[in-house]
Amino acid sequence: MEPVINNMQQSWAEHGLYEYLLVVDPDVPVRDKVAAEKQSFYDAFREKSSIGTGAHIIVASFLAREEMEGTLIRWIQRICDQVHPFRVTLNNYSGFPPHTIYLRVQDPTPFLHLNQQLKAVDDLVRSSSCPPVRLMAKPHLSLARRLPEPVYTKAMFCYSQKDFHETFMAQDLRLLRRAHQFDDCKMVNKFPFSPGSQPWSEVA
Repeated sequence: MEPVINNMQQSWAEHGLYEYLLVVDPDVPVRDKVAAEKQSFYDAFREKSSIGTGAHIIVASFLAREEMEGTLIRWIQRICDQVHPFRVTLNNYSGFPPHTIYLRVQDPTPFLHLNQQLKAVDDLVRSSSCPPVRLMAKPHLSLARRLPEPVYTKAMFCYSQKDFHETFMAQDLRLLRRAHQFDDCKMVNKFPFSPGSQPWSEVA
């Protein structure tokens, strides 16, 4: 997970800010398989970033002050009350040269619809003199990040020949918080999607 604003990496706390992440989690069976893939990457390349990151898909990230949390929680829950559960398929590997290898989200459409709804949170954050929300245009699940370029090149060659295909239902969003780039994320709240609704189906 890259920080929202690079030149504030080490000074969020000095500005009274935390980084918040909105994420979608796979179900337990898929999460266990992703964890096994991360461990396999570490065993092969000895890069700790593969086992030091969560098995989730980041939907949005932003900087905000802790006292804004109550309002943020109310706004995000209202948005999630209008979102149906949707199917997510992780299909094979790709990369962001020269540093990140990830599992592809086969159909990003439900995430893009969710991004449209989350623009209301962007308006709230901006109105409170905080930087704009970063909405993920290309949702993915990171396998390993911040890789040295030679490791990335070698690993990408290997993973371009491997297969991975798993599907799960996205049932909620989680809001996470951390004080700085290398801090462990702490869960602030979970926002269930609208129960009893027809789930999104992926485009055939």
